[in-house]
Amino acid sequence: MALVDIGANLTHAAFRADLEAVLARARAAGIATILVTGTSVVESRAAAALAAAHPGLYATAGVHPHHARDFDAATIPALADLARQPRVVAIGECGLDFHRDYSPRPAQERCFVAQLELALALGLPLFLHSREAHPRFAEIVRAYRPPRAVAHCFTGTREELHAYLDLGLYIGITGWICDERRGTHLRELVRDIPRERLLVETDAPYLVPRDLAPPPKGRRNEPAFLPHIVRALARALGRPAQEVAAETARNARALFALPEAPAATAAGDASSPCPDSARSTS
Repeated sequence: MALVDIGANLTHAAFRADLEAVLARARAAGIATILVTGTSVVESRAAAALAAAHPGLYATAGVHPHHARDFDAATIPALADLARQPRVVAIGECGLDFHRDYSPRPAQERCFVAQLELALALGLPLFLHSREAHPRFAEIVRAYRPPRAVAHCFTGTREELHAYLDLGLYIGITGWICDERRGTHLRELVRDIPRERLLVETDAPYLVPRDLAPPPKGRRNEPAFLPHIVRALARALGRPAQEVAAETARNARALFALPEAPAATAAGDASSPCPDSARSTS
């Protein structure tokens, strides 16, 4: 059994100096597969190159709503070209972000719709972003009804969760669930997520679990911390962490059409970082 981190921003400058060490720690923690998130055409190319160069890495290709202002006639052809690479397994990160509005909302919507249409044309799943954009985000997704998609880094309300579940979306849970200030509501909401639609991710280098002790230097998140998130999720669900880890990995392989991971080695055996929730101390 091996874990799958469905979202890590490994092309971020925070990993430039020590990426190989970051990947080694991830393997040692039982992380067999990582999806490297593409957030612009340039970053998607970098994510695809990174995935091609490292076993166990895959990539998404997309334009984050923050970068929707840069969307032009060349964007979709560029993403379509990237999507033909064997290790690019999804379109995204795409969606709406009305929290920061770094791009005008009409531009965000145009960029989002174009990527929805691309994913449907290519038969690829979607890696979706929504922040303070409900219900408009759900309205757009409902109009296209993608058969395979994940609401990445879900932190929203019960109403949002059930709207996304009604649309058939998978739900990605991050270290937000470890945040005693903002994430306590998730500990109840995750019980509403069907087992076959639950996924886990770090969103590294962002959203480091606040209850890691000691906190990592610079509070940089990385994939090796995924077992800590799985343990927190398992406690919220009242289930063994090994069971949650196995189910979320199986769900990720189904959503993104990933191959079966090789059996974990002794150094990377996920049973070590993910003990039963009853025995977990973090």
